[in-house]
Amino acid sequence: MRVMLADDNILLRQGMVLLLEEEGQEVLAAVGDGDSLVAAVRTAVATGEAPDLVVVDVRMPPTHTDEGLRAALTIRTEWPEVGVLVLSQYVEKAYATQLITSGQEGFGYLLKDRVMRVEEFLEAMDRVGAGGVAFDPDVVRQLLARTTHTDPLSTLTPREHEVLATMAEGHNNRGIAKKLFISQSAVEKHVYAIFDKLALDDDPTYNRRSLAIAKYLTN
Repeated sequence: MRVMLADDNILLRQGMVLLLEEEGQEVLAAVGDGDSLVAAVRTAVATGEAPDLVVVDVRMPPTHTDEGLRAALTIRTEWPEVGVLVLSQYVEKAYATQLITSGQEGFGYLLKDRVMRVEEFLEAMDRVGAGGVAFDPDVVRQLLARTTHTDPLSTLTPREHEVLATMAEGHNNRGIAKKLFISQSAVEKHVYAIFDKLALDDDPTYNRRSLAIAKYLTN
């Protein structure tokens, strides 16, 4: 997989470069600000060597506010085939909720501490780079903390809450089964029960999983 990195912390940036190269990934660029990342992607695309994934910090120079987010949005708009994995020191609730409920593919949001959990970080990268989604479990838990009292969410069983929370992290049914140590058929039953309790009819014009997550996080 071809990867580009953007983080103004040079130690973390170089550490990720070494980690990824040891894992056999091709690091095309490692830069310290959002503008440089966008420029690197533009150059790579022009030469026919577009990255499969960019990993970008939220807060970078010059203002250390949302430069990384703006770079991520630019890349998603101009080159939607490039996966984007956003890293953040803290939970940016508004942005995280927007990402999780957007239904977009090839997008992820992790807290920086997750980088130190190498296996989980690499798994998230693989998922986003392959066009899937990956959201930090701690981010999801913080967002769910303000919604679990709300009807009809209160009708969900504890296991259904776990299934929906894991779904919000970006896992498919097989991934949910593996993480919760239950069978895939049990996951499917829980998922259909969630759809039923949240009154999400089987309609081909929308994605019921995305709507279930949106209802869970925004009510």
